[in-house]
Amino acid sequence: MNRGLKTYLAEIGRRGGRKSRRALDAETARAMVRVREARRAFRKFRAECFWSFDPDYRIGPSDVAWVAEQLRKHGGRDAWETARKLCP
Repeated sequence: MNRGLKTYLAEIGRRGGRKSRRALDAETARAMVRVREARRAFRKFRAECFWSFDPDYRIGPSDVAWVAEQLRKHGGRDAWETARKLCP
């Protein structure tokens, strides 16, 4: 790789890194993690707790409490532990 190309790629990477950085406050970051974990739980406990719901349903921030409730209502010990982590 010649020096000019290497310099060009380094500049593009540096610019992209500056542009893509987000500054999230702690509460927003925690909410994003809860949604991600709720989506993961929906997939993991699909057969046990969410068998009657659309498998392509997209869990959003307002659905986290609902996912935890369904896990507690229909799940076993692992589901209960996951629900506890979702809604402390």
